[in-house]
Amino acid sequence: MMSSQPLPLSSEFPPPRHLPPLENGDRLTSREFERRYNAMPELKKAELIEGTVYMASPLRFQPHAQPHGRLITWLGVYQAATPQVQMGIEPTVRLDRDNQPQPDGVLLINPESGGNSTLSEDGYLEGVPELLVEIAARACFQTITTKECRRS
Repeated sequence: MMSSQPLPLSSEFPPPRHLPPLENGDRLTSREFERRYNAMPELKKAELIEGTVYMASPLRFQPHAQPHGRLITWLGVYQAATPQVQMGIEPTVRLDRDNQPQPDGVLLINPESGGNSTLSEDGYLEGVPELLVEIAARACFQTITTKECRRS
């Protein structure tokens, strides 16, 4: 005799034996992006922008690491001097079903003070933070809605 009780989600869809790895240019939903990202613990940074996967290349000191250090210093000083503001480095931000950027830095106003973003039960930012900052090399730029490289 079969039970009329619904099966837990995990038993409805058994875990796959092998997930394809994330690759630049993959077109995925947010859910599938997170599933594959979580299956690749060695991966340092991947973003979902308008449903397309973008993976970071190696970073050079002067065009990225040095300005990134200055940015984080500036955000930290601002946060220390501004009550009800939180600062984060490279968080995954769930903007919507097609966008999960990992900006270099974010500033948030606490929700109690009218901020736009919240923390999900699993610890991700959801919604648009008050400030998202991305360091981009001069020949390439990144925005929330598109990533493209332009020739100088």
